[in-house]
Amino acid sequence: MNLPASIDDTLKLLSGADYVADRSLATVVFLALRMGRPLLLEGEAGVGKTEIAKVLASALGRRLIRLQCYEGLDVASAVYEWNYARQMMAIRLAEAAGETDRDQLSADIFSDRYLVKRPLLQALEPQPGGAPVLLIDELDRTDEAFEAYLLEVLSDFQITVPELGTIRAQTPPIVIVTSNRTREIHDALKRRCLYHWVDYPDAAREIAIVRAKAPRAPAALTEALVRFVQAIRKEDLFKAPGVAETLDWASALTELDAVALDPALVSDTLGVLLKYQDDIARMQGARAQALIDQAKAEMQAP
Repeated sequence: MNLPASIDDTLKLLSGADYVADRSLATVVFLALRMGRPLLLEGEAGVGKTEIAKVLASALGRRLIRLQCYEGLDVASAVYEWNYARQMMAIRLAEAAGETDRDQLSADIFSDRYLVKRPLLQALEPQPGGAPVLLIDELDRTDEAFEAYLLEVLSDFQITVPELGTIRAQTPPIVIVTSNRTREIHDALKRRCLYHWVDYPDAAREIAIVRAKAPRAPAALTEALVRFVQAIRKEDLFKAPGVAETLDWASALTELDAVALDPALVSDTLGVLLKYQDDIARMQGARAQALIDQAKAEMQAP
């Protein structure tokens, strides 16, 4: 599928895959696609950053290549490594056959067939259907050394393998970088990207998201639970629920055949919405009732 030709086309592309985006997000996605620039998405966990890459890959018919970042991630796991076991076997077979040309043997064992390609190197290769979507997920979990290594990849879409030389992408991949902002990403990497902060959606957009992703939930319940979640995010919590938790809660309440919120139901299912015991304890009982009453009042307001 061709890239969208306008911001409106981008909105349609995303909504066609049940991703309810606001216009500012659609604008930066459109610009990243048209300009061929990586897109850095920052925001709280569970607001839909990773989903953008998945939706783009699905809607455009491209392969999704995901690099999940973590502390200690290195080149061997993210870029490439040599298949040492096969190389050693090739050396022993050559010795057994009496082959003594060391230069030829070296050229053979450091060839493409012994190279194990990891996500970053895979993303530079031609793919059926067009350049892939490369998702570099939760970059803030890595260290600064790996972040510095990415500069060559994201600026020139190339990787240098000392034994083979520089490998360049014929067509640059669509790159989505996400961060939960547990630490600041270095300015040098940010300069190579377009940037967007993905915030929690407002009530209207979150209701639309739940209706798209959890259509079995009754309409009144959807609005009530979204307004409850909107209110609970304003509380003093260790971790406010993201959109992912809202969707999980909508699915859980639907499985319980709920048609409305009540304090007992909320207390019994808060573990779907909140992930820390102190937060759950703070939101039970009278506080849950107060937030339910607030949600009902908002629903009845003209």
